[in-house]
Amino acid sequence: MKKIKHFEHFKRSLAKTITYRILIIIATFVVVYIMTHDIEKTGQVTIITSIVNTFLYYFHERVWNKIHWGKHK
Repeated sequence: MKKIKHFEHFKRSLAKTITYRILIIIATFVVVYIMTHDIEKTGQVTIITSIVNTFLYYFHERVWNKIHWGKHK
């Protein structure tokens, strides 16, 4: 029996990364602003965490794409 491989195209992972990051950027901005009431600090924290977390999420997604657990034919 031929084994069927299930892979997500990198474009799908990239699209999911971008849409997810938009949501997280908004949430980060709101939470940091509520905590600091400082728009400059809020912007700095939001930008830095967004860049780092975008790369982490993308690579996390690609690793999970190679794991077949929980995937169906």
